[in-house]
Amino acid sequence: MSILSVENLGKSFGGIRANHDISFTVDQGEILGIIGPNGAGKSTLFDLITGYTRADTGKVTFDGNDITRLRPDKISNLAIGRTFQKLKPFADLTLLENVMIGAFAKETDIKAARDKALEIIDFVDLIEKRHHFARELSTGQRKRLELARAMAIEPKLLLMDEVTGGVDQKTIPGLVELILKMKASGVTIATIEHNINIIMEISDNILALDQGQNIAYGKPKDIQNNEQVIDAYLGRVDVA
Repeated sequence: MSILSVENLGKSFGGIRANHDISFTVDQGEILGIIGPNGAGKSTLFDLITGYTRADTGKVTFDGNDITRLRPDKISNLAIGRTFQKLKPFADLTLLENVMIGAFAKETDIKAARDKALEIIDFVDLIEKRHHFARELSTGQRKRLELARAMAIEPKLLLMDEVTGGVDQKTIPGLVELILKMKASGVTIATIEHNINIIMEISDNILALDQGQNIAYGKPKDIQNNEQVIDAYLGRVDVA
């Protein structure tokens, strides 16, 4: 059953068409991978879904609700979480305090928010860092904090923007394991990712974008062998 449906979504900025006539669905419990070259419109798509940018055309339906014209806070309250490519935690607050702020979206009691935050921090394997300031964390740890803050709103759907981007190679397997752990907990995921090996490994379906348009949608093997995706993004190995 589809939890998210995007129909003919479009957005232009002046003469630049960032998204054009994009349509796809995300089934409950799956991971949708989103790929494409820089400037393909991937982050803009997330902005349109979460209300940070108003769509010019099209419709977004989440869990049976038309959310196309809703504000970001209203969309968040419906249980859509999001992480961002550029990490901006509250640097001078502790990890625990950062996650508690997210927990207050659902909790009004301080102790309940604190207990929920601690549970989530343990889930993302940062419990030993709970009293550290966010500015003291490594990039990989701040990625986990970003996920923890998003999980604090108890999302049914989580949009993730390049979770493994900018971290060292040793950190990536742990982040991949955490993404799969989140899926196993019942969270539906749509993730933008440039590491093609990761996206092929974790995704149930893949949406490929190029120049703001949907050029392919399907199972990882089908996408990997799609001629249009190869030409636009994956590239070819030259044979001498």
